[in-house]
Amino acid sequence: MENRFYEFYEKYHQNLFQFLFYMVKNREQTEDLVQEVYIRVLKSYHQFENRSSEKTWVFSIAKHVAIDFFRKQKRWKHRLADTFDMETNQISDLSPLPEDIALQNESIQLMYRCLDKCKIDQRMVLILRYIQCLTIAETAEVLGWTEGKVKTTQHRALKALKLLMEAELKKGDANCGKIRLER
Repeated sequence: MENRFYEFYEKYHQNLFQFLFYMVKNREQTEDLVQEVYIRVLKSYHQFENRSSEKTWVFSIAKHVAIDFFRKQKRWKHRLADTFDMETNQISDLSPLPEDIALQNESIQLMYRCLDKCKIDQRMVLILRYIQCLTIAETAEVLGWTEGKVKTTQHRALKALKLLMEAELKKGDANCGKIRLER
């Protein structure tokens, strides 16, 4: 199993890390979530029945880990809100966002900022389809959805992303209209 795990790690680690990083926007948290995915993979690998590819199986596990993280964050935020007045005690994450680290192009920075404003389902579909380059069928398998739902969510996500980007451009937050939005 040890050799199999190293093979598995080599094949999927980069994509797995990238997927979770785009979801949570924090390197340390991403590292913790990736470890959680590996723990779940090790615990359940013997149950993997090859009904799907390993890639979609691991992304499915990563999706559940990310959802669990967001649920815990939501509960934590509610507890924090009960304790602190969020208006006067602002808490900010000083870790750099992915676009601050890796992206220099203004239009891409704008897209990533707007991607953060999309609904979680829409964000997951866009990341899986356009950043991880999964097919519609693979994305449906990872998310446990029908292909039709993936297509619909993708269409709505692209439309929402475009509207968000146009709104940002109108506010003058990005390159003063020099960015063309194409589909």
